[in-house]
Order: sequence, then structure tokens, then C-alpha cells
Amino acid sequence: MRALILIAVLATAGPARALDLPPRAEDLLDRGQPWVEVKADADGYSGQIRAAIDIPASKETIWAKMLDCDAALRMVPNLKSCRVLDRDPQGRWDVREQISSAAFLPSVRNVYRSDYDKPNGLRFQRTGGDMRVFEGSWRLETRPDGVRVSYQARAAAPFTVPGWIARATLRHDVSVALLALRREAVGPSPAKAAP
Repeated sequence: MRALILIAVLATAGPARALDLPPRAEDLLDRGQPWVEVKADADGYSGQIRAAIDIPASKETIWAKMLDCDAALRMVPNLKSCRVLDRDPQGRWDVREQISSAAFLPSVRNVYRSDYDKPNGLRFQRTGGDMRVFEGSWRLETRPDGVRVSYQARAAAPFTVPGWIARATLRHDVSVALLALRREAVGPSPAKAAP
């Protein structure tokens, strides 16, 4: 389950508009924390995710980490493989396969196409694999102190999960993934000197 959720978070995907954030989101972002909102979708079997984080790095650096399958393996718990199956020679799109496996759950294969508006954003959509629903976008906006990375998606696992468990897991795992993206883009925090 966690891997399915984080695959949705870290999938790279054409132009997307910026999120309209509530005041509480701005407060979290100002304190260096990710903001994540998860709601049940009207169709009853998928979830809507909206999230954002501010990262003190360039768009180009963040973009490179978002598209790096090796980095995805470090950022997404339970992600076992990530590979590009097909790509546009001009770099406008690609098709990726990711396989995840979590304790007590079957492995899940997700295949999706990402359309790029480098380095401003991307859109992604399921093209195969086990996920029932998988579509969304990423947006990178330059800010005075770095970049605001925002994410919107609809996702549904290939098996039934109680809604409250799925929403709680999504909130937690999306936050963890966004923090991991920031860590990958900025590098590790300097060690504190011993007193």
C-alpha cells in the first residue's frame, strides 16, 4: 500500500497550474514542512491528493531528481524497481514502469506516461499495470528563496483498502516523499558540532 501511494507521489509527469493553497498550508511551508491534503474522490474508489513543499534549490536540480529512477528508489519506501520503457528523443515525454512490494501485500506494477514542460511541470497518466487510477501533475514555481513544488493526483490501488487507512497512509507517505525530494535536491543537513 505505501509503495503504491509513494509511486503516485514520485511519478514524473506537461504543464500544470499552481495550487491554490489554504492559509494553514502557507504556515507549514513557511516553517519548512510539507503540506498534504487527501480527500476521497467522488467516484468512491480513488483518492485526491494535493501537496506542496518549498525547496531551497534550483528548478533544474529538483527536476533532475524528480526524473532520476535511482533517486526514486531512495525516496520511495518499498519501491523495488524503476525503469524507463520508452522516451521521446527530444525529451518531451517518457513511459516508466515501477514495481513496489510491501510487507503482507502483493507486488504492484505501475506503468505511466509523463509529458514534460521542462523544468516547470509535468503531467502523468496510467497506461498499464495494476493501478486502477493514476493521473496527476507536478508544478515547479520559482520563489524568492527557492522553488515551490506542488503535486496533484488521483490514485486508486488495485485492491480495496479502507478509506481512513488509505488517507492516513497517503498523508504520511506523501509528506515523507516530499521531504526526501528536498533532501535529494539540497543534500544532507550539516552535522551539528558536538558541545
